Order: sequence, then structure tokens, then C-alpha cells
Amino acid sequence: MIPLSDLPPVIRLDRLTKVFVTDEVETHALEDIGIEIARGEYVSISGPSGCGKSTLLSILGLLDSPTSGSYALNGREVSELKAWERARVRNREIGFIFQSFNLIGDLSVFENVELPLTYRGMLPKERRQRVTEALERVGMAHRAKHLPSQLSGGQQQRVAVARAVAGEPVILLADEPTGNLDSKSGEAVMELLHELYMNGATICMVTHDPRYARHAERNIYLFDGRVVAEPPEDLDVPHTFRTSNPEPRTPNLERGTRNQEL
Repeated sequence: MIPLSDLPPVIRLDRLTKVFVTDEVETHALEDIGIEIARGEYVSISGPSGCGKSTLLSILGLLDSPTSGSYALNGREVSELKAWERARVRNREIGFIFQSFNLIGDLSVFENVELPLTYRGMLPKERRQRVTEALERVGMAHRAKHLPSQLSGGQQQRVAVARAVAGEPVILLADEPTGNLDSKSGEAVMELLHELYMNGATICMVTHDPRYARHAERNIYLFDGRVVAEPPEDLDVPHTFRTSNPEPRTPNLERGTRNQEL
């Protein structure tokens, strides 16, 4: 087994830029972004609306491409991947958790979690085992036969988390996972993410809410498409959130190791 300290970062961005061009108008969504996320880290990306959070997450999830700069995922340069390789990486190495859950209404809870595994060509026995384990981890095994419409928002997001972790991805990308939830359900989802992190998951979460950003081990703050050390003083951000980003720590080698080797 390869020690975590000898493995490359899960994500490494170097001078990454994204420019949108429409009707001869250039919009610089991201400028000169440099970020590393190590295995076993829990990182939040925060900032006001329009700062580039969603654009950055789309690039991290291989749903979009940067205009310039370098993006290495799990030690591989993303720009060198062919279209089918990008699709394969999305399915096998990245777990997505969306704000709007994105569950399929005609499928049961079990079938929603199982679907991405089916696209892998995984054998039915292994799929059933993976889905059952994932639902048990998020406390939703007793709802396996229910439809999404029969669940609360918090329960639907738990199913979405189960779908993301069932494939044992290298990293979980969470896009405003509490955005459509009340405060109580939101805190429950954050506790679930923290539990996954403590068991070895690597998590990158986008949020505009400093209450939830503080659940992460490290915060990266975006403002006008750039990484800044702390929130600008003229923004309405709680004082306790105005702290410089700590240096990345070495992942805890005693935590879960399911994703250390691919």
C-alpha cells in the first residue's frame, strides 16, 4: 500500500483561468487560480454570488474546461484526456453532490444510487452490495424502496450523498449541498459530510454560507474570480470567518484508506 504522503494531490491547479466570450464581450470568471487539495482533506470554496465558485466546481468536475492553465486530477493532466476518458473519470473518480439533489423521480431510492454503478458495467451482486452499504452509511437503508417524492429534502440529499459515495470516488464535489434545505436539515447533511471526512473521504464543497464553510478543515475564499486570503472587509461576513486560510495539513494516515490506491 502506498503511503498517503507519497501520493500526488488529488487536485492541483496552476495559473488556471476561465474566460467566457459572448457577443464580443469577455467575462473573466476565474483568474490565475492556484490550488492544491491533498488526499483526506476537507476543503470549502466560499465567496459571494458571481465570484466564480460554480465555474470552478464545473472545471473540477470535468464538466467544463479552463481557457488556460493546468489542472491535474489524481496525478494526471486533464487536458490530455480524451472525451471518453473524461466521462470515465467523472463516473469512477468523482462523486457529485448537487444542491437540487438531481434524483430521478421515476426510480426508487435504491435504483437512484445504483444507476451510476450500472453505467460502469458492474455486476449486479456487487452493485447491490455497494448500494446497500452506501444507504446504510447515510441512514437511508429503510427508505430503499421509496420514490424521491416520498422523501423530505434532507432525506433526498442523504440519498444523493449515498449515490456519490457508492462508487468509492477519489473526491467528493459538493455544490451548495445545503442550499435547498432548512437549517436543521442542512446541519444534518453537514454532520454527514464531516463523518465521511473523518472516515477518509476527500471533500471539496462550494458554499456561500460561512456557517457551513467552517465545517471544513480549510477554506479557500474567492472574490472576483481570484483566490484571496480572507473576505474583503466591506462584505457582510461574520468576524469569526475573517481568518486567513491555514496551511494544508498532512492527511491523517490513521483515517480510512479505501481510496488510497486506484
